[in-house]
Amino acid sequence: MVWAKVKFPFEKRVKLAQGLWLLSWLATLGGAITFCLGCFLKTELRRRAEVMDNTEIYIVPNTLIIAGMAAMGINYFATRICQDALDATRFPRWKTFLKPYFCCSIFFTTLMLIGVILSYAMKGTLEGSLKVGLKNGIRFYKDTDTPGRCFQKQTIDRLQMEFQCCGNNDYKDWFEVQWISNRYLDFSTKEVKDRIKSNVDGRYLVDGVPFSCCNPSSPRPCIQYKITNNSAHYNYEHQTEELNIFIHGCREALLNYYMGLMNSFGAVVLSVFVLQCTVLASLRYLQTSLEALVGQENTEVETEGYLLEKSISETIMEYLDPVLKLMLLNQVEDGQVKAEAGAAGTSGTAGATTPAT
Repeated sequence: MVWAKVKFPFEKRVKLAQGLWLLSWLATLGGAITFCLGCFLKTELRRRAEVMDNTEIYIVPNTLIIAGMAAMGINYFATRICQDALDATRFPRWKTFLKPYFCCSIFFTTLMLIGVILSYAMKGTLEGSLKVGLKNGIRFYKDTDTPGRCFQKQTIDRLQMEFQCCGNNDYKDWFEVQWISNRYLDFSTKEVKDRIKSNVDGRYLVDGVPFSCCNPSSPRPCIQYKITNNSAHYNYEHQTEELNIFIHGCREALLNYYMGLMNSFGAVVLSVFVLQCTVLASLRYLQTSLEALVGQENTEVETEGYLLEKSISETIMEYLDPVLKLMLLNQVEDGQVKAEAGAAGTSGTAGATTPAT
């Protein structure tokens, strides 16, 4: 059963080939844009890899990079096919190439759609990765002398200043960790001794935050120590006064930033996907309408083009049949090799055990 049949007079075939040529170059540009978006997103994720716990989120930029590179190649060949489409002597050479070409094109176009879906679906994974990564980053903030963590303080400080955030969930996360290194504490003072003794784990905890949490737009000088102590500061009320530090957590800020990027990129890539599907459908119409001219002397007659000659299930099996036959052939050959090896081993054993006469 032929699906989506359309009649193509000679003039309509010419316009189809010309329009498809232009559309293919636009889709090539769309593939390049997809590739660049994937590279940019991967670079942004790597910039803050120290505050992420896993690399599963990299599947989104990697998918966009692969799909973008494939789209550029697919659409470049589509432009070449369009150039030869109306030449009766040059187009037949593409006949054997078009079937695997459509298989690869459908696969990578589907991969592009998967990249779009993942860009919207990876929010939970990204949030979990940031939650654990930022928690560890804050915990190791003071370890400037520890190999592998020397730049953790710099990373967190730059992050909080750039995104105007503080802590993981909020600024109170800094109250639960010792973020001041022991090398900068005077253990002979009563205050330090009391604070360490009052903590079960022997940590120096303060109701303060690093300088990078200070809000530069606040008219009041930054209060980063004794934040919850109203009597320690003049005309200060912790419960009611607007704090002059960033109150939003960095996890929320980073999540909004990355999801904003991926959602925007997803909309762009979805447009490229639609354009790519249009190119493949138009190329299929052009192919089938030109195949009807094979063996005819008059190339200006009206022909019919279609998307599928059979049903979807039959078409899929037609494309999968050569692959299945190849796999079956390999299995048969492997079985024959093992059988021959087993027979040779049996005959050798029999010869060795035969008594001499």
